Amino acid sequence: MKVENNRMVSLIYELRESSPQGRIIETVEETKPLKFIYGTGRLLPLFESNLFSLTSGDNFSFPLSSADAYGDRAEEMIINVPKSVFMSEDGKLNEEICRVGNEVPMMDNEGHHLNGVINEIAEEYVRMDFNHPMAGVDLYFSGKIVDVREATDQELTGVQGCSGCGSNHGSDCSGCS
Repeated sequence: MKVENNRMVSLIYELRESSPQGRIIETVEETKPLKFIYGTGRLLPLFESNLFSLTSGDNFSFPLSSADAYGDRAEEMIINVPKSVFMSEDGKLNEEICRVGNEVPMMDNEGHHLNGVINEIAEEYVRMDFNHPMAGVDLYFSGKIVDVREATDQELTGVQGCSGCGSNHGSDCSGCS
């Protein structure tokens, strides 16, 4: 069966930075393949299009430029957050959260959740980078299609499951950690 819209695809892959010889970023193995319904927009569009019409057992390898993956790094996504945001009620800096290199879940003025990495702690502000961690990085995927099957009606109409394990435990994907 071919990879097409509304089909459940299971695959394994190795993701490298820039080329087949680049630094390994992520490995998905056959014991825990990536499972997703093709064509539902849950994965990078160009990643999906490179898999179109492959069948179970087919190997794949392809590059994705940063522009086609997570975009280029944007300076406007690096901002100064008032240090007061990280202060406890007694006026002390929460050093467990506020430390250079720490990734902190935040919310913008419109209520959107996003993660930022603390780059600097200054006298009056904390400098945070809200770019995607792989923004500006060219990617290289190589892998194999493990299985392709028709998605069930429940899979197509229900809450889409975890992309790591395919189960429907919603936003709590602690089972995949």
